[in-house]
Amino acid sequence: MTTPFKFAHAAHPDWADAAQDCMAQLGAIPAAATLGFLYVSDAFASELGASVVVPRHSRYVIDLNRPSDNRPMYTGANNTELCPTRFFTGEPLYREGQTPDAAEVRQRVATYWQPYHDALRAELERLRDVYGHALLWDGHSIKSELPWLFDGKLPDLNLGTAGGQSCAPTLRAALAEQLQSQAAFTVAIDGRFKGGHITRHYGRPGEGIHAVQLEMCWSAYMRETPPFEWDETLAAGVQPLLRRLLCTMIGWRP
Repeated sequence: MTTPFKFAHAAHPDWADAAQDCMAQLGAIPAAATLGFLYVSDAFASELGASVVVPRHSRYVIDLNRPSDNRPMYTGANNTELCPTRFFTGEPLYREGQTPDAAEVRQRVATYWQPYHDALRAELERLRDVYGHALLWDGHSIKSELPWLFDGKLPDLNLGTAGGQSCAPTLRAALAEQLQSQAAFTVAIDGRFKGGHITRHYGRPGEGIHAVQLEMCWSAYMRETPPFEWDETLAAGVQPLLRRLLCTMIGWRP
């Protein structure tokens, strides 16, 4: 068995204070530690009345956006697994002989993957029961250039709807219009990233659940080189567009 990641979770109006709370929870960090992540959820999502479901564990423990049977998301292309064994650069994540075996993968599914999806499913069904339909916005970010995964530079904002299958055509069109009516950021609609497991699995327009994924390049809001700092100026530039997208989604009706 491999050593599990230490983790912490905190909520605060100021993300920096939330980060400090997390550091206090983590306590002393082993000198041998070489990998860490800080996930900050969209600050204005809750202001708009949206439910927010946020994972508490690194994607390198288990990828919640992959099916539990580990089927590849994109055939004919490089893919990371349910329990990733490589970085997005293609380099090995584990030391030789330390990759999780089948028993550990099953344990991680039961401990981390299943509870998250149970919570997400329950919240979608609750919202559908209350409002007659539910809307799922699955937000991700990624480095803009990763040759192991895609050629060239990825567009800044990538909307995925499983090729139009995970949401109503009118919702897809409304979001696409918001993206395509501005010139500050490059965009793609169902391009390299069409939506992962969450979008494809839960997006069932015929059953009143509409799902979309937005894959945003790091370069839209942070520095892509060490120490990978948040950039207030860049973030301030993209946040109004993200807010408009969420408002468009919330204001949409079947």
